[in-house]
Amino acid sequence: MHNDARQRMVVLGLDGLPLDLARDLCAAGRTPHLSRIVNAAGTRTIEAELPELSPVNWTSFYTAAGPEEHGVFGFTRINAATYALSLADFTQVRVPTLFDRLGEAGFTSRVVNLPNTYPARPIPGMLVSGFVATDLARAVHPPFLLGPLAGAGYRLEADTSRGGDDPAHLLVELRATLESRRKALRLLWPDLAWHLFVFVLTETDRLFHFLWDAVTDVANPLHGPCMDVLALWDTVIGEVLDLVAALPGGARLMVLADHGFTRLVTEVDINTWLRQEGLLQLAPAGPAADAGMELDASRILPGSVAFALDPGRIYLHTRRRFARGGLSDAEGVALAARLREGLLGLTYAGRPVLRDVLPADGLYDGPCRDIAPDLVCVPHEGFDLKAKFNRPAVFGRFGRTGTHSVHGGIFHDSEGGAPHRLRDAGRLVLEHFGLSRRPDAGGRLVTTPTQGASCMPITMHK
Repeated sequence: MHNDARQRMVVLGLDGLPLDLARDLCAAGRTPHLSRIVNAAGTRTIEAELPELSPVNWTSFYTAAGPEEHGVFGFTRINAATYALSLADFTQVRVPTLFDRLGEAGFTSRVVNLPNTYPARPIPGMLVSGFVATDLARAVHPPFLLGPLAGAGYRLEADTSRGGDDPAHLLVELRATLESRRKALRLLWPDLAWHLFVFVLTETDRLFHFLWDAVTDVANPLHGPCMDVLALWDTVIGEVLDLVAALPGGARLMVLADHGFTRLVTEVDINTWLRQEGLLQLAPAGPAADAGMELDASRILPGSVAFALDPGRIYLHTRRRFARGGLSDAEGVALAARLREGLLGLTYAGRPVLRDVLPADGLYDGPCRDIAPDLVCVPHEGFDLKAKFNRPAVFGRFGRTGTHSVHGGIFHDSEGGAPHRLRDAGRLVLEHFGLSRRPDAGGRLVTTPTQGASCMPITMHK
C-alpha cells in the first residue's frame, strides 16, 4: 500500500442523473442502493461544462481541463477546408488524461464505458471505451481484453435508433447493455491491480431522452417497465458499492453525473433560424437527400455569414477561419452582436428560448480558442438546441421527451469534495493521488507530484 496510507479511488459515473429525480426515486423506494448515495452526507449537485453534452463533460472530467484546453466542444467537429463533419473521439483530445498523468507517477487505472475514449489507446492500465464506440476490437486496451469481453457478449451501446417509436425495444436494449457493464466490472475489478477505477453507466441518459415522461409520471403505462430497468441499474450500483465497501483498506468513492436532465419543451434548430434570417445559405440537397443530410455541412455556401454545430455552437463564417468564408474579423464582431440580440429575442409559446448567448473569448480563453465556436447559446430549461442542416422548422419534437440540463447533476464524494463543474472533479482525482497542476514556462498546465506523494506498487496479471 501507499506508505502515506493513501487509499484507492473509485469513480462511479451516473450519466445524466439529476439529484432531484434521484431523491424522488429513493423516496418512492424504487432504488435502495442509490439511496446509499443520495442519503449520504454531502451529496449535492454539480454544474455541467458548456455546452452540456457528454463528450464535452466527460472529457473535461478525465483531463481535469475545460474545452479550451482539451479541444472537444461538442459531438462534431468541422474541417475548415472541406466542411466535412466528424464525430468527436479520443484522437481529438489535445491534453494528457488523468490516466496518463497518474501513470507517470506510477499509478494504474481501470476504466469502463467512459464516453469519448474511443478508439481506445494505451493507458497505464485497462480501458473499455464508451460512447461513441462502434467496434469492440478498437474499444479495448490491452488487446487481450477483446477475447473475454466478446466471449461474454459485451455490448458497447444500446440501439436507440428505434427509441422514439419502439420503447419496448429500447428497454430491452438498455437491459442488455447494463448486463454488459456488469460483466466488464466483474472482469476488471477482482485482481485489485489498480489504484483508480472508473465505471460509467450511460443507460440513464438513453432512458431519459426517450422516456422521461414515463419515468416521472406514475400514471404513464410505461412507468412500470421503466422502473424495472432502473431496478436493474440500481442493482449494478449496489454491486459497485458493495465491492468498494469490501476493499482492503477502503477507498475514496466519487459519484457524479456529467449533466442534469429535465422535461423537453421543444427542440430548437439554430441552423434553421439562421437560414430564416438569411444568414446561412445551403446548396440544394438533391433528389437523393435522406436523414444523413442532417450533418451535411458541405452544403454551406460562400454567401453564408454564420452556421451552427451541435447543440448551439455558432461559428462566424470568416475568411480567416474557413475556406469559403467571406467575413472580415471586424464584420464578424458586428454580426456577433446582431446574432446575440436576435437569438435572445427568440420565443416559443411566449417563452424566451435562450438564457444567454456567450462569446467564446470569455468562455474559452485557452490554447484551443482557434477551433472553438464564436458564440455558445445557453438555453432555458426544457429547450433542446440542435444544429441540423435539413430541418424545415425551428421548433419541433422528434420522439424524445427529455433533454439535458446544465444544472442539477448528482455529485457525491466520500471525502467531502465540492467541485463546481466536471473539470474540478477531475482535479480532485489528481489531488487524491498527490498530484497538482501548475503552468510550465510556456503557460501549459502540467501535473507534478505534491509533497509526500507516493505510489502503491502493482503487479499486472493477464
